[in-house]
Amino acid sequence: MSTTSTSALMHTPFHALHLEHGGRMVGYAGWDMPLTYGSIIEEHHQVRRSGGFFDVSHMGRVRFTGRHARRFLDRVCTRQILGMEVGQCRYSLVCNEQGGCHDDVLIYCYDEDDYLVVCNAANREKLLRHFEASRGDLAFKMDDQTVSTAMVALQGPKVMELIGNFSREIPSLKRYRFTQKNMLVVKLTVSRTGYTGEDGVEIILGSTMARTAMNMFLKDVKSATAIIKPTGLGARDSLRLEAGMPLYGHEIDEQTDPLTAGLAFGVKLNKGDDDERAGRFIGQEALQAIAQAGLKRKLVGLKLEGRRSARQGMPVTKSGSQLGVITSGCLSPTLDCAIAMAFVPVENAEVGTAVEVDLGRGSVAAQVVPMPFYKAPAP
Repeated sequence: MSTTSTSALMHTPFHALHLEHGGRMVGYAGWDMPLTYGSIIEEHHQVRRSGGFFDVSHMGRVRFTGRHARRFLDRVCTRQILGMEVGQCRYSLVCNEQGGCHDDVLIYCYDEDDYLVVCNAANREKLLRHFEASRGDLAFKMDDQTVSTAMVALQGPKVMELIGNFSREIPSLKRYRFTQKNMLVVKLTVSRTGYTGEDGVEIILGSTMARTAMNMFLKDVKSATAIIKPTGLGARDSLRLEAGMPLYGHEIDEQTDPLTAGLAFGVKLNKGDDDERAGRFIGQEALQAIAQAGLKRKLVGLKLEGRRSARQGMPVTKSGSQLGVITSGCLSPTLDCAIAMAFVPVENAEVGTAVEVDLGRGSVAAQVVPMPFYKAPAP
């Protein structure tokens, strides 16, 4: 996870909260964000055992409305937007003509001509340019609401029980569904989505009243027994890695297609064939060609011997020859072992395959294992 200088960075509506709770602030994608509030490992365990509060307001939120909003999103998204139900979220990729990933996004359907796209902070401005260049003659309004709104994630096994004290409807939401609620004078969009492998919600609301509205969940955070505690970017990264979830710039990028990255579920290769109203998406022909030719490499999970962590870019070898490269790695707090994701040739991607990882000061043995590395216990 890369960071940038903290000079001239944007602040989320929760910036004062981060400072109040001792957040170690770092520059990330143009925003001043908390890396940790003390211990990444403790925050990681807090989420796995109870619950964490994540400020994800730095992520992009772009609203699309108007007569051709749906048609446009079907043009730029690999998933089919046609047929989405009101209150449904859908994971998708936005690809370039060669099938590489501009970004991975979440689409919220508010109405048949009203959608929200949530994207990665580092890709927001790039996507806005891509969307404008791909507009063509379609009539719709594109409104970047990133600064005018805030977004938080409440994640962990005890989160839904806590939310049930305030709403009976939200705990009954299905995964990848959302609802709109009024809290005091604040309108919330609450979705049962997340990026940790745990149950929980993500909440979008106006930035002006965001801190006030969220105080109901944060009033006891300084207590040792608090259900939810503030959690930084460091734990967010280790949590998503245990859950086998991709991160842009690591598992996907402009040169990596979603099929190779194990994201075929987010791509409808025959889009437009069953219903021409959906149209075809940018990069569809390239991805169809990749699927027809067969994948050359595959994203796999690795379990390493010992306790040294692999880092992005480290070589994966076998019998002294390089096979592939690490995309993400950490010492898993939950599993208490070193894990990593890597791209390797498909012939070396079978579970149980023995490889080595060059850590720079010697190599360690590793084995291909199933992903995700961690699954939350059934409630």
